[in-house]
Amino acid sequence: MSTVNPQPLWQPTAERIAEARITRFQAWAAEHHGAPADGGYAALHRWSVEELETFWKAVTEWFDVRFTTPYERVLGDRSMPGAQWFPGATLNYAEHALRAADSRADQPALLHVDETHDPHPVTWADLRRQVGSLAAELRALGVRPGDRVSGYLPNIPEAVVALLATAAVGGVWTSCAPDFGARSVLDRFQQVEPVVLFTVDGYRYGGKEHDRREIVAELRRELPTLRAVVHIPLLGTDAPDGALEWSALTAADTAPVFEQVPFDHPLWVLYSSGTTGLPKAIVQSQGGILVEHLKQLGLHCDLGPEDRFFWYTSTGWMMWNFLVSGLLTGTTVVLYDGSPGHPDTGAQWRIAERTGATLYGTSAAYVMACRKAGVHPSRDHDLSAVKCVATTGSPLPPDGFRWLHDEVRHDLWIASVSGGTDVCSCFAGAVPTLPVHIGELQAPCLGTDLQSWDPSGEPLTDEVGELVVTNPMPSMPIHFWNDPDGSRYHDSYFDTYPGVWRHGDWITLTSRGSVVIHGRSDSTLNRQGVRMGSADIYEAVERLPEIKESLVVGIEQPDGGYWMPLFVHLAPGATLDDDLTDRIRKTIRTQLSPRHVPDEIIEVPGIPHTLTGKRIEVPVKRLLQGTPLEKAVNPGSIDNLDLLAHYQELARTRP
Repeated sequence: MSTVNPQPLWQPTAERIAEARITRFQAWAAEHHGAPADGGYAALHRWSVEELETFWKAVTEWFDVRFTTPYERVLGDRSMPGAQWFPGATLNYAEHALRAADSRADQPALLHVDETHDPHPVTWADLRRQVGSLAAELRALGVRPGDRVSGYLPNIPEAVVALLATAAVGGVWTSCAPDFGARSVLDRFQQVEPVVLFTVDGYRYGGKEHDRREIVAELRRELPTLRAVVHIPLLGTDAPDGALEWSALTAADTAPVFEQVPFDHPLWVLYSSGTTGLPKAIVQSQGGILVEHLKQLGLHCDLGPEDRFFWYTSTGWMMWNFLVSGLLTGTTVVLYDGSPGHPDTGAQWRIAERTGATLYGTSAAYVMACRKAGVHPSRDHDLSAVKCVATTGSPLPPDGFRWLHDEVRHDLWIASVSGGTDVCSCFAGAVPTLPVHIGELQAPCLGTDLQSWDPSGEPLTDEVGELVVTNPMPSMPIHFWNDPDGSRYHDSYFDTYPGVWRHGDWITLTSRGSVVIHGRSDSTLNRQGVRMGSADIYEAVERLPEIKESLVVGIEQPDGGYWMPLFVHLAPGATLDDDLTDRIRKTIRTQLSPRHVPDEIIEVPGIPHTLTGKRIEVPVKRLLQGTPLEKAVNPGSIDNLDLLAHYQELARTRP
């Protein structure tokens, strides 16, 4: 790729750089911990990875992390997997999340928005009171440190209260969104054997009510470890027999009691997409998440008490956990429960306006959908409070950067970020003091030794390689659930480069220090030795107005050949005729590479995704290679299983 230094799309002003929390942190760390005072972010990042223990010690001091018993050292063992962070220390995540209640009791901790788009505040004092009441009730129900507590809940304040109350008692939280079907939920919750289930009777989405009482009844039948079920009447129905009422458990005026747990005590269980086999049950720690999220939200996202933090997400995606951690910085967190496009495509911009969001996060797919639908955010909404628009889920294409710049504001900080459920954080992305270049993430994150490696483990600059992290991060999983010998954990990240985290993405680190993500390395297109990420194909093809969405796979043939079909889901009224086929081929040939022009372009009725919205390239590839459906994919992890029949039939009939 070109490494010429192009003109930045956005450059922070000198005033903005001076006011950024990361600037103040660098000056403080220089005075107290020997960090470089000069050299800007690049020097600070280099120090943060070369002096890893000193950096994380500085983070805990800067954010005043409360250790009830002191740590013996920052890193007891730095080998991966198995790094031991802050051995000897005890603390509590929920205690830190509620600290702002001491100084800002009557200010909103949460702003809850549903499809009416009217914000409803929950004050810090009331959030703290509800958490205290519910934590006491959980203890009365026999919930002890290490017990799992589950939520089948939408993005509502009750979900935040339940998470924090669980953490307060030392329990282990896990959640699924209520649009997940029973099998998907059970594939997750049965692994961890919860003792309490919080659930709604249904949810509202797209202007309709969706009753989930039958699914809740099935969950109760199939989760024999449950001691209690708590009913939240979102649709106004009565509690089923034997269930407890949410209102009764959160009515007391009780100060929360925070169980002081070891730094590496489990905080929550997140789940991988699980496109093959059962979803991986990823366990992250109270202390690891606390310090990682303080760094990420307080320094990289520049969040503080005056901010309002809105990210469109559901409780089934790690971004919800990340959003809740906004409370750690004293920020008001915006919870939106509803369709991202109701009553129209511009709905999220309306919510950002109505809530006064200063950092608004969404998916790259939503940005591109707005562009395609002709949405004009700044023309139709007052977005003067928005300082940063952040995107994740997939790489933001160059046209997405340009559209945000042109249609929101020219002085807008655009933060494309990339990380994963696996670390519940970002490897690269937002830096408030650096310029933004079109199509690029600003830089690797502090404390993250992010590199691009070739197959032999040699670092690359300005070339595409495997995304690796060569030192431990505090939020890396402490283990997977039901993985007693650690083999599944090891095989997921450490089987390619021993002792080094391989994430499964193709990445370029530019000589300017910025980052480009090219898509998953396990679904990368490799034609005649030239590798290209699928995201590059999508970015080019989906500029064509006739293409609603696409999916490309590269399939190694038994005879040594390579078949690369491009599947296209057309916009209403479009036809895959010779003219459109030629324009697709020409677009890829001229904008990307003649070697990556697809062998066939095939119209399909839709593109299948995981429940968190990612295109499922690898399972489709396996189906086309003849793998039976039940072995190629976990059916409970797919948004529309019927779509896979089309690819299965193609594999059967193709010569």
